[in-house]
Amino acid sequence: MRLVLGLVILGGALALLLLSGDDRPVLGMDPDQFAQLAMATGFLTVIVAGFWHQFRDRMGANLTALMAWGALGAALVAGYAYRDEARRIGDRMLGAVRPGSAVVASDGTVTITRRADGDFHVRAEVNGQAQGFQFDTGASSVVLTAESAASLGIRPSASEFSVRVSTANGVTVAAPAFLDTLRVGDIVERRVPALVSRPGALRENLLGMSFLDRLASFEVRGDRLILRGR
Repeated sequence: MRLVLGLVILGGALALLLLSGDDRPVLGMDPDQFAQLAMATGFLTVIVAGFWHQFRDRMGANLTALMAWGALGAALVAGYAYRDEARRIGDRMLGAVRPGSAVVASDGTVTITRRADGDFHVRAEVNGQAQGFQFDTGASSVVLTAESAASLGIRPSASEFSVRVSTANGVTVAAPAFLDTLRVGDIVERRVPALVSRPGALRENLLGMSFLDRLASFEVRGDRLILRGR
């Protein structure tokens, strides 16, 4: 049936061309344009009719599939349109499930959720590498454990351990260093002064005042640590 319909269209177009002569317009088009349009329409009719025949034979299943694809397309469009809101919601969920993860708000503030042990563990990046820090306003500087510093390629010589620092294990000495970048969420500080502790002196890196003093502000509000960059 679909082949017959296509042939009827092509036959009708041929008849019009024959009746109009060689140079007379056909339906406002020159003969060549009309012939091309007629052929394209005939072929398209055959293809669409064949598709409809297949679609009609399994109407229920095909409608279900069509609705599913339509819903998927609408979800993709909505996801793209509201991608920023979706990202913020995802960040909040991650911060609640994984304390220490930086949650970036629309105003640029970064929020850290307190751990179950009562401390703020901050997941950061130092020179592009992931590092964990304990938030510590009592530390005058960012302090890296010897192991963390070594993983970053910072290995002070014995003679460089000349700065006296107080830790939970008592007074020890540390070596001065500079961090090319220190990132927490969207807050990035460059050339941050830091100290490298002796092996075994610290169990965790400390996020101290050499980084915190560079911020516009920071505050603890309940179980949240809120950082604001400049």
